[in-house]
Amino acid sequence: MKESILSIYNRARVPLRSIADSLFKSQPQYNGRRIGPDRLEYSRTLTTSNGHEVSWHSAESITRSMQIQIIDALRLGERGKASNLLLNHGHRNDSLRADDFIYILNYCATSPDPLFVMETWRIMDEKEISLNNICSLLMVQALCKGGYLEEAFKLINFLGESPGIYPVLPIYNTFLRACAKMQSIKNANQCLDLMEHQMVGKNEVTYSELLKLAVWQQNLPAAHEIWKDYIKHYSLSIIPLRKFIWSFTRLGDLKSAYEKLQYMVTLAIRGNTYVNKTSEGKLYSSRLDIPIPSICELDLKKLYLEENKHSVPSIYCENLDDHAVNADQCTAFGLGVGEVENVRMDMLDIHISQPVMKILRWSFSDVIHACARLRNGGLAEQLILQMQKFGLQPSSHTYDGFVRAVTSERGFSSGMEILRIMQQRNLKPYDSTLANLSIGCSKVLELDFAEALLDQISECSYPHPFNAFLAACDTVDQPERAVQMLAKMKQLKVMPDIRTYELLFSLFGNVNAPYEEGDMLSRVDAAKRINAIEMDMARYGIQHSYLSMKNLLKALGAEGMIRELIQYLDVAENIFCRNNIYLGTPIYNTVLHSLVEAKESQMAIKIFKNMKSFGFPADAATYHIMIDCCSILGCYRSACALVSMMLRDGFYPLTVTYTVLIKILLEDDDIGEALNLLDQASSERNELDTLLFNTILEKACEKEVIEVVEFVVEWMRQEKVQPDPATCHFVFFAYANSGFHSTAMEALQVLSMRMIFEEDGSFPEKAEFEDDFIFAEDTEAESRIVQLFKDSEEKLAVALLNLRWCAVLGFPISWSPNQSPWARRLSSNYTARKGAT
Repeated sequence: MKESILSIYNRARVPLRSIADSLFKSQPQYNGRRIGPDRLEYSRTLTTSNGHEVSWHSAESITRSMQIQIIDALRLGERGKASNLLLNHGHRNDSLRADDFIYILNYCATSPDPLFVMETWRIMDEKEISLNNICSLLMVQALCKGGYLEEAFKLINFLGESPGIYPVLPIYNTFLRACAKMQSIKNANQCLDLMEHQMVGKNEVTYSELLKLAVWQQNLPAAHEIWKDYIKHYSLSIIPLRKFIWSFTRLGDLKSAYEKLQYMVTLAIRGNTYVNKTSEGKLYSSRLDIPIPSICELDLKKLYLEENKHSVPSIYCENLDDHAVNADQCTAFGLGVGEVENVRMDMLDIHISQPVMKILRWSFSDVIHACARLRNGGLAEQLILQMQKFGLQPSSHTYDGFVRAVTSERGFSSGMEILRIMQQRNLKPYDSTLANLSIGCSKVLELDFAEALLDQISECSYPHPFNAFLAACDTVDQPERAVQMLAKMKQLKVMPDIRTYELLFSLFGNVNAPYEEGDMLSRVDAAKRINAIEMDMARYGIQHSYLSMKNLLKALGAEGMIRELIQYLDVAENIFCRNNIYLGTPIYNTVLHSLVEAKESQMAIKIFKNMKSFGFPADAATYHIMIDCCSILGCYRSACALVSMMLRDGFYPLTVTYTVLIKILLEDDDIGEALNLLDQASSERNELDTLLFNTILEKACEKEVIEVVEFVVEWMRQEKVQPDPATCHFVFFAYANSGFHSTAMEALQVLSMRMIFEEDGSFPEKAEFEDDFIFAEDTEAESRIVQLFKDSEEKLAVALLNLRWCAVLGFPISWSPNQSPWARRLSSNYTARKGAT
């Protein structure tokens, strides 16, 4: 970019060359009557910026029929004939003027036909026909609409350098409009330079086009500079304010957009609107485009009516401070979503025209949609309330933005409440409103609400709400519900994207439920499903992504389809691994994990060696998978070699590393070395977990080594690691199998109490557990405990069942487990053993 819009724009601050130049707002219309055998008299009509018409008459020296013949040939696609007719038209009379080409140029500007305009310009240049402003404007319009910005700029530059020709401002505005549409900042800069050089000035249309360029560039400082310059030359008006509000909302400046919206509201109440409607229903500004600089600094509270008129209510003169874009501060009226419905609008004895009300509604919607993009539900709620107080009923479009703004902060429940309000007002929600609400429901796994909302959608051009539902089905493991939604997608002809297929491979790639091994029937079914999904991908021309391939490999591994797993690994290598070695590592990890789970250790070793030979870097997950593979082989030496490779690559052993190494040692009944490794893991400040301790407890229980069981249990307490049901199982049976039944019950009670401990080490309310679960004598007590399993509170449920069993057998329940004789003995023995080492 040669120079920013902002810097050039700041230099182009000169008065308008002529107020008359600003009167040309739209292209001319010509009506003719015959005044002689070869002459027509034309009535030239121009619509000014304030809606009036200016007309004059001129006698033309060429027949209208010739131009009509050329236009008819162009419409029929007979460009050769049109060119010949144009050539004849140019050579049949030496007294041609620019107006004798006006119909041709008007057609070319409307079509547009930039090539024929250039051909016409060449004929006019050969005949030395001087261009006037009307013809110049039509030629520039045709070139700009056709995308020939370079040629259009050359024409404007030529006009500016030609003696006696002064390009009017609408020509420059037309060019700037085309630059904004085609997002050509280079040509816009050239135009602004030329405007500065020609001292053309600016009008309201110029400001509008410059705003479009600033929005395309996402240049908020430029938009602010345009605003400052605008209010220096013009008093406030409704339609320009609408354009500034639109710009600031697109640029993410909620504070400025809100401020300009309040200016608009105040002007509407004052009645200074200057808005009319054409016969086609289009709104336009009815005031003359004459700069009238503001003589005082803008302030909403200064925009009061005269003493003999209504004053502006203070509610509409509230400026946002620097922090008012926060949701808590924006809800200035202290009303929730439901209370907005009950607010009565202020009955202001002021007549506001329907066109102004329409513009107000548009601008409120723009700001509310900006609130949705910026996740500011508080301000959106305030604006909805202000609309109602002002007598503006929100439309479905407005509610669409309001729902998205509120749900982004408060969740789907608030959005559902707004949906209910819309139904009460007989407003049909947009499909996008239903889609966004459905996405919110899917995120919190409310599948019933999400499905009901998606069923109401009549048209949807993107798969995002359906993908969110599929992801929720995947999370809760309910693929059967996903099938119904896929049918809905096909019914609405929604084209899936790669995310859809990533989820489909995760949902339907394998047949068996988790933790179930695949069999011959399930593998055949899985192969059919995978083939169907891939055929559908090919139908839409969608290639595998990294995640879709990863989910596919996981599915094949879960089914134990090793041959197909290796085949798809070859495909993944060709698609991803060769081009990006860092994408290759996770792919290899997925395959290695599946092979180790299937106990295909030799194949896993081969793939690992291939991975290293191809130059793919192993990460911590790779090494942990291969160390686990060594546990299948029972080879501690190979595991240690892998640990050495880990260290060389900069990966330090973690708790999971020590767990696998200890598991390998315990396969050889080497409990002593396992305890040494446990001590090393603790000394390296690894966060020890229950699984690590349980690995040793399981072997100690099997070998009935009571002293190791007690030592490890106390070690867990010292490390503040909570026991789990497996811990209770190993400790209880270690004592029971050795004949220490009383000690087994005491240990079970202590460990169960420790399982109930809160995170901070405190107990919950014990009376609740005693009355409802442990000592309850009603028949529903155990059913209530089982309910805890359904609520995913497994540890609490097992602990309560254990304690109830102890109580039933007559053992006293103590809520001070660390004061138990067994617990005190374990603590004393642990201290002595640690002191001895």
